[in-house]
Amino acid sequence: MRDVSRRGMIGMGAGAAAALGLGACGTAHEEGGSTPGGSHSGDPGAPKIPARPLGDGSTAFTGKQPRQPGRPVPLEPGETPPQFVIFSWDGAGEVGTGLFERFLDLAEAHQAHMTFFLSGLYLLPESKKRLYLPPNNAPGASDIGYLTDEHIKMTLKGVRRAWLDGHEIGTHFNGHFCSGYGTVANWTPKQWRSEIHQAKSFVKEWRTNTGWTDLPSLPFDYDKELIGGRTPCLLGQSNLLPTARELGWRYDASSPGGRQRWPRKTQGVWDLPLQAIPFPGHSFEVLSMDYNMLANQSVNSTKAPSYNYPGWRTQSAGAYIAGFRRAYETNRAPLFIGNHFEEWNGGIYMDAVEKAFKHIAREKEKGGDVRLVSFRQFVDWLDVQRPEVLAGLQSLEVGQKPADGWKGLAERAGKGSSAGAGKAA
Repeated sequence: MRDVSRRGMIGMGAGAAAALGLGACGTAHEEGGSTPGGSHSGDPGAPKIPARPLGDGSTAFTGKQPRQPGRPVPLEPGETPPQFVIFSWDGAGEVGTGLFERFLDLAEAHQAHMTFFLSGLYLLPESKKRLYLPPNNAPGASDIGYLTDEHIKMTLKGVRRAWLDGHEIGTHFNGHFCSGYGTVANWTPKQWRSEIHQAKSFVKEWRTNTGWTDLPSLPFDYDKELIGGRTPCLLGQSNLLPTARELGWRYDASSPGGRQRWPRKTQGVWDLPLQAIPFPGHSFEVLSMDYNMLANQSVNSTKAPSYNYPGWRTQSAGAYIAGFRRAYETNRAPLFIGNHFEEWNGGIYMDAVEKAFKHIAREKEKGGDVRLVSFRQFVDWLDVQRPEVLAGLQSLEVGQKPADGWKGLAERAGKGSSAGAGKAA
């Protein structure tokens, strides 16, 4: 396995060294099989209008994205809010493990949507790596490896299917620099603009950069599709946000550790952080991402002794489920879960997130107002809500029910007061 070190670290427990939260990371690369990503031929949700190639034909305008939920509507004052759950994937590169296809199939089986934060370098051949000019780093440098040609083709296939299935394609930027002089933590707004421009160009110009003319275009206009991202290791958000706002981005998922509360905007952009959630068997909480489970269980080792795997798998799934239950039964704050297409510690984190996903999907299928959506779909909903209704939701603490129900909360919000919330669970 290549380059799974040098992650950003964020403390999540009060004075507890074991409660370290680790920032988002790119896909590490296994040398392995050649199982391709999922095919999408015959998809009934595929665009019906003729594709209009954009630029060199790497992308194409194909009309409105298929398989989208209906137009969001404002909550009525006093109406119980839905429970939103957003599963997201950092890197979104397919390296022959079949994980991209596995989770696309899972989402399709449950009519759910997700967000895939694509690393731009995963569409750039290593032979062309010097086209990448990372801020404060040498041309072509990257703290994640470049994909093989075969894996680039698999990634293109997965991204193509993901969009046609109704999922969002965000960005995880490019070189994933988390330490040293060139760390993203120190990049200026101008440097973030360069990084974003390059991330988009690698998606929009993969055909030129690879020379491949026999593969179909990505079926979207990335200039319009891209409205948010997650930075490497959750670093550098403060300098990213001015640029994100200027570019018209609507959200950012890079905040270094949040809580299970209703989100607010920061510098005019919705701030949608990974969250501290209960960690079964511990008094501290853990950040809602697979690598953070690993960091707390095996002290960053990705190949710990296998006798630990069953317990760790159960513990990780239990953390996600506990976070879901706490929100669903109290303040209905959205739950944000981050993942990587990785087989760390025998693939237990992929099994854990699938178990949690199925648990949450069952609640939806039993008739609960649970919505498995992308970040784009979630901010679409946020943006049509009445300010006083959002203020009421934002007044609720973690695990806190409205003292006299949702109607009472709406009445207080309408009067400009956040008093009267119930006790935290």
